[in-house]
Amino acid sequence: MDMQSNVEKREHWSKKREYILASAGNVVGLGNVWRFPYLCYKNGGGAFLLPYLFFAVLCGMPLFLLETVIGQYTQEGTITCWTKLCPLAQGAGYSIIMIQLYSRVYSIVLAWALLYLVYCFRDPLPWATCNNSWNTDRCVDITSANQTAVHSGNVTIDWTLGNLTKSSVSEFWERQVLSISAGIEEPGAVKWEVLLCLLACWVACYFSIWKGVRSAGKVVYFTAVFPYVMLAILLVRGLTLPGAWEGVVYYLYPDPSRLADLQVWMDACAQVLFSYGVSSGSLITLGSYNRKNNNCYKDSLWLCALNSTTSFVAGFTVFSALGFMAYKQGIPINMVVESGPGLAFIAFPQAAAMMPVPQLWAACFFLMLILLGIDTVFTGLETITSSVIDMFPGQMRRPWRREVFLIVFCLVCFIIQISLTTQGGVYLFQLTDHYAANGACILFVGLLQCGAVGWGFGAERMCDVVEDMTGHRPSVFFKLCWRYFTPLISVVCFVGFFLDYQPLTSNGGYMYPNWAYHLGWVMALSSVVVAPIWAVSKICLSKEPLRKRVMDIWSPVDVPTMRTEDIRNELEIKAMSLTEM
Repeated sequence: MDMQSNVEKREHWSKKREYILASAGNVVGLGNVWRFPYLCYKNGGGAFLLPYLFFAVLCGMPLFLLETVIGQYTQEGTITCWTKLCPLAQGAGYSIIMIQLYSRVYSIVLAWALLYLVYCFRDPLPWATCNNSWNTDRCVDITSANQTAVHSGNVTIDWTLGNLTKSSVSEFWERQVLSISAGIEEPGAVKWEVLLCLLACWVACYFSIWKGVRSAGKVVYFTAVFPYVMLAILLVRGLTLPGAWEGVVYYLYPDPSRLADLQVWMDACAQVLFSYGVSSGSLITLGSYNRKNNNCYKDSLWLCALNSTTSFVAGFTVFSALGFMAYKQGIPINMVVESGPGLAFIAFPQAAAMMPVPQLWAACFFLMLILLGIDTVFTGLETITSSVIDMFPGQMRRPWRREVFLIVFCLVCFIIQISLTTQGGVYLFQLTDHYAANGACILFVGLLQCGAVGWGFGAERMCDVVEDMTGHRPSVFFKLCWRYFTPLISVVCFVGFFLDYQPLTSNGGYMYPNWAYHLGWVMALSSVVVAPIWAVSKICLSKEPLRKRVMDIWSPVDVPTMRTEDIRNELEIKAMSLTEM
């Protein structure tokens, strides 16, 4: 009895707005700022919105709602939730955990952003000049660069000098922050400044969720709201800069001919999957801390709308700054457009250095990046932690067990990620980012979830569940998506990703050694094969007849469902019995 009394109950959000803020912080991340605007420009401007909306409506929204409902209904983590829905699909939970483990590498992005934030308090900004110890004779001062220079990405060819040069911001990124080596086979020394920033990020993530939703629910009031304040400030500032509107035109100018390219549709699919946070377990985890009567149906629709709107608005912020930079240098805007780390750590710092009071705008940008990223990172950390706790509730839901497990896990992750702080660490980061948690892996998990719910548990039954919890029955459109549209699109895009596969190369044209490509494929397949291996082993280990084995793990063991009408009838009967008494 004493041991039972020490087992803690599963927590819930103390206020609904904590769930909304946590979910918003999770889905609105770095990809909304550093990837969507670039993809929109690259893939036909305004025309790119057509494939983006296609995948958002037919894949993003149905999966977002499905995972939120799964978490709220089962009140379980991403692995154990399937025992109440479709036990055969429990392997999908293990696939999600594998993806989340690989996704821990994004902590290094926070470390880079934190290091830049520290440098923002120097005057002048260290990346704005060429009189630093890390600069070479090829360096060009971006604040006084020769206006006859023709730029191409990070490299500048100055025709008046006739030699190959590099901007000061590129040298700061490559030679000071990364001290980048010649390749992944040359790891080099540890960058101690980056290592200390990485440690600070892991400490912040730990204390954000060390008490579960009690601590995370308070942290998100700042980490989810403040990025929007920064985004609004940068948007207003960007649109008032000379050349800003030329940048916006480049961002949205439609080119319908790009819609015939398979790559455009694959980019749209990948962007929706990553920005909506589906098939990562985080939506299931956050939803599992809701109370069962929460209107998750309405919440999911609003959060999806918020996510897409933020991506669209972020494009104005980014391209207004890039338009200003092109205007100041007298070059076409397509020569300054970057994506991913190139935008965050080269293009935008260069634009900020050209503005009045550059320290202020650079600090605003990097603080926004850190807060956008940290929500996603600690939500993924909570997904792993809650899954382990729900698998072993008797052992883990005791005083201080969660805190001890979390600090050990964070410490192990930090030690492993020391390799990312070396001079060759950026190559390892790119390899993991390209293979381990790519769109194909996410699509595979989404396909498993739709198959398990749409055909195993039953799409009609899932609609009953939503109606029971919220009082609102989902549109028949979602039922059709869970059974037909989303699985079909997932299969087509899964094949498309392999047809469109290109070996990873760095921006400088560096080709990875063969062993690195093999390692990448091992990481990619490890998050895919775990689901079918678990399902086959579950079937083979049972001693029942084959048909009974499959049926037992295909259908839920015990799923009490009550329609809204039944609940009302029961309440009326209880009310009548009380009046008679």
